[in-house]
Amino acid sequence: MNCIHPTPDEPDFGVAEMLYIDPSTCVDCGACVSACPVGAIVPGHRLADAAERFVDVNAAHYGIPPEDAVRFPVEKSKRLPLAPISKPRAIRGGPEVVDVAIVGSGPSAMYAADELLKQPRVRVTVFERLSQPFGLSRFGVAPDHTATRTVMNLFDEIARHPNIEIRLGTEVGRDVTLDELRSRYTAVLWAGGAPTDKPLAVPGIELAGVQSATSLVGWYNGHPDFLDAGPDLSTERVVVVGNGNVALDVARILTGDVDELAKTDISRDALAALRSSSVREVVVAGRRGPEHAAFTLPELIGLADGHARVWVDPADLAGTNADDIDDPTVAAKVSVLREISERPRPAEPFIRLTFGRTPAEIVGVGRVEGVRFVHTGTDRSETMDAGVVLTSIGYRGVPVPGLPFDDATGTVANVAGRVVDGDVPVPGVYVTGWIKRGPSGFIGTNKTDSGETVANLLADVEARTSVLS
Repeated sequence: MNCIHPTPDEPDFGVAEMLYIDPSTCVDCGACVSACPVGAIVPGHRLADAAERFVDVNAAHYGIPPEDAVRFPVEKSKRLPLAPISKPRAIRGGPEVVDVAIVGSGPSAMYAADELLKQPRVRVTVFERLSQPFGLSRFGVAPDHTATRTVMNLFDEIARHPNIEIRLGTEVGRDVTLDELRSRYTAVLWAGGAPTDKPLAVPGIELAGVQSATSLVGWYNGHPDFLDAGPDLSTERVVVVGNGNVALDVARILTGDVDELAKTDISRDALAALRSSSVREVVVAGRRGPEHAAFTLPELIGLADGHARVWVDPADLAGTNADDIDDPTVAAKVSVLREISERPRPAEPFIRLTFGRTPAEIVGVGRVEGVRFVHTGTDRSETMDAGVVLTSIGYRGVPVPGLPFDDATGTVANVAGRVVDGDVPVPGVYVTGWIKRGPSGFIGTNKTDSGETVANLLADVEARTSVLS
C-alpha cells in the first residue's frame, strides 16, 4: 500500500534512521508485520512498554496529534503514495546461463544474491572466508538484539535457493584469485565490507588496554578472528571514544544483566568474563554536542526505555534545546537525552553518555590509566581515569588486490557499483555494501544498495559488456 516511508525511491531513504508508517495510506492489513525479517513492525496497541515511545515518534513524523497516534485510520491527508511497485523484468540477451561470483556473505552479499536469483538464468556462487556465513548480521549485531539477528533467517532462506552455492572457508587471494574468478564467471561482485577501524590518531594509542570496539564486538560474538580480544575487566571504568550505535552496544553489554545475556547466544567465554567483571561505569564520549550524536534514535530509545542503566549529566546538555531544532529526529534525540538527564543517577554498573569532549591523549605507563579530553572548542581539558579504552570512530575499507582503491573514502573506486579505474570501467567487476559506499547505514540499507549494483550488472549482461568465461 506504499504506506511505509521513506521508501527506497525517496531521497531521504539513505540517511533515514528509521522508517515510519503513514496512517493516511495504511489499511492495517498486517502484511508488513509478517514480512519484516526482524520483527520491527508492531501494531501500536501491542507495543511492549519499553517501545511505547515509538508511537509518539511515528506520529510526530507525520504531524499527527499524540491523542490520535494509535487510532487507525485517522483523517486522510493529501499525501499520496510515492513509491512505484514493479516486478523484475527478465534479462534479455547475454549468455544462456549467467554465472555470478559474490565475494563475501554478509547482508549486502545476500541481498545482492536475492536480487540476482529473481532471474532464472542466473547462477550464484558465494565465496566466504569464514566457516559460518552472513558476516555482520552474525558477528556484528549485539547478542541481546535478538530481533535484528533474526535477519539471518531470511538469509538462510535465500541460501536454500537451488541456484546458489555458498563455499565456506574459501578466501579470495589465498584459495582462489580474483583473476581466476573473472575468467570463470560472467561477473564478479565484491561484497567484502569495511573490515578495519578508523584509527584514533592520538598519543598513547599503542598502550595495553586500548583496543577497537569492533574487536570487542567480535569477541563477545565468537568471531574467530577475535577469540583472544577479551579486555581486562578488572578496572572500574571503561571509556568508549565515539558514540555511534556500536559504542552503545558495547557499553550496554559491559553493563548488562549477565543472567539475561546468558539467555542469548553470546560467547560463553565472554559471558564468563562478564560474570567476574569489576566495571562500574562505562563512559561513552562524543566529540560534538548532543544534537550531533552519531547513535540513532531507535538505539537511544532502546537504551532509555529498556533495562539499561544510563545517565547523562545535565551540564552536558546545557544550551541544547529540542524546541530549537528543526529536524524532528534530532529533536527527538535531544528530548530523550534531556529526559535521561532528569533521572536519578542509576545504580552501578551504568552507562554515562557525555558530549563535547575531544580525545587528546591516552595516558599511562605501559598500560592505559586514563584519557585526557579537551572540551571541544575550548582550551579546557580533563582526564578521566580508565583501565580500558575502546575506540569506536568508524570503519574503513581496505584495498582489494587487483582493484582500484579510493584511499580518501576507503572504498573500491566505482560508479553506482560498477568498478572503474579512473574513468574507465573494469569489465565484469562490481561492488556493493560498505566497500562500495563507505561504512554508512544499517543492515537494511544494503538492500537498496545491492539492488542498484545488481541492476547495473544485469544491464551490462544484456549489453554484452561483461567479461564472459
